[in-house]
Amino acid sequence: MSRHTTVSSSKRSISSILMYAALIVVAFIQLFPLYWMFTFSLKDNSEIFGGNPLGIPTKWLWSNYSNALLGGNVGHYFINSVIVTAATILFTVIFSVMASYALTRMVFKIRKQMNSFFILGLTVPLHSALLPIFVMLRNLKMVNSYWALIIPYSAFAIPMAILIFSGFMASLPRELEEAACIDGCSIYRIFFSIIMPLMRPAMATVTIFTFLQAWNELMFAVVFISDVRFKTLTVGIQSLAGQYTTDWGPIGAGLMVATIPTLIIYAFMSKKVQDSLVVGAVKG
Repeated sequence: MSRHTTVSSSKRSISSILMYAALIVVAFIQLFPLYWMFTFSLKDNSEIFGGNPLGIPTKWLWSNYSNALLGGNVGHYFINSVIVTAATILFTVIFSVMASYALTRMVFKIRKQMNSFFILGLTVPLHSALLPIFVMLRNLKMVNSYWALIIPYSAFAIPMAILIFSGFMASLPRELEEAACIDGCSIYRIFFSIIMPLMRPAMATVTIFTFLQAWNELMFAVVFISDVRFKTLTVGIQSLAGQYTTDWGPIGAGLMVATIPTLIIYAFMSKKVQDSLVVGAVKG
């Protein structure tokens, strides 16, 4: 019995070592691009294309960040991206959670048709609507403005948001609303005081997905925005490559500035995202 226990413990130890080794390899693969981008942003061309492309910089050129933020207007592009992304997230969350509540809780004749209509938006490729949207924006004189990006981004983010909100809202007990209704709460009070607080995990999920879509989108931003005042970070970095054809350090600094917000937002909201996905999986 003792020998059997020893053999079993030995097998568990070996399996644990193999599992941790595999996890370490995966973590290294995931973190290496961040390390490379960070060191890339602090080097000059001689190190990037010379004898030290992957190692730690021999001279830490923090001036690359000031050159990118000030000389390359990355700071201005960053503010534009924050404005567009924040407005997109706000409109997407507000409209989607209201529509999901109506589709999930209210009863009306065309509810199923409306739900199918919204979900149909998931089947429309983003860039297939590029020309029609551009024509409409041009006719409405909205090209070269923040709205030229906010409206299309929100429109394409709403179907996925409704899908997430509807699945999460279906798991909420109706007894809470019935009790509030008996106590005299109106439908608006029920929605804002009961439903909205319970939807926070799903809101975190929608926020991250919408953020990634709006923050990293390039095609719409290139086509709809030609005025430097309204260019976002992705377009700004693209133009930065032409401006610094012989100095790649500031380009790496711009890429690092564009990456940091994504890491910060996911670090703060990842727990709520996991909670909402687990609820949806259990419900399914």
